[in-house]
Amino acid sequence: MTINRVQLSGQILSVQPIRYTPAGIPVTEASLGHHSEQQEAGLKRQVTCEVSVKALGSLAHQLAAAQTGTCLTATGFLATKSLKSRQLILHLESIEFQET
Repeated sequence: MTINRVQLSGQILSVQPIRYTPAGIPVTEASLGHHSEQQEAGLKRQVTCEVSVKALGSLAHQLAAAQTGTCLTATGFLATKSLKSRQLILHLESIEFQET
């Protein structure tokens, strides 16, 4: 069994306009900023990172409509950005917007 599941909360830093695949599927990408405190080897560690996310279909419309600074929890899987790139991107399967 293989597992590829990621859940991350953060704040939208930027969102690209919707574009369409050759098959007509809406797609957009965004940048998500994350800040948290985690436990590692019994010690507290401050974690700050920026993660690229990609949404297709109805999720693309939801993400594109969100404003910069919006807080959300993103759930999905990791994959390379393209066939020629080894850079990882979080492909969204669900978005839960948080009240601020």
